[in-house]
Amino acid sequence: QGQLVESGGGLVQAGGSLRLSCAASERVFASYAMGWFRQAPGKERERVAAISWSGGTTVYADSVKGRFTISRDHAKNTVYLQMDSLKPEDTAVYYCAADPTHTIGTDFHFQYWGQGTQVTVSS
Repeated sequence: QGQLVESGGGLVQAGGSLRLSCAASERVFASYAMGWFRQAPGKERERVAAISWSGGTTVYADSVKGRFTISRDHAKNTVYLQMDSLKPEDTAVYYCAADPTHTIGTDFHFQYWGQGTQVTVSS
């Protein structure tokens, strides 16, 4: 199982921004699709965004479209989630994930997970 390490979480007021980072090994990052999930109190884990290994395909949950941007930097083995115009309902633990099976399209199967980073948005 690959090691994924998230960072960048914190407390921010509504309307503010945060950028989450997820560092992975070269073995994992070079050819795996990557994604971000979140789990809010009392809610099930949901997929926020995903990106193909090449970066050519990105998908977003409807709730974050236009506000969040996922990207990846192969030179740094890092995937990012830029979160703008944050809302209190974005409050959750955010998890980085890796998919070793993805080829094309939006059919992802995430298997590796980070430990999570807390994002709290106050009103």
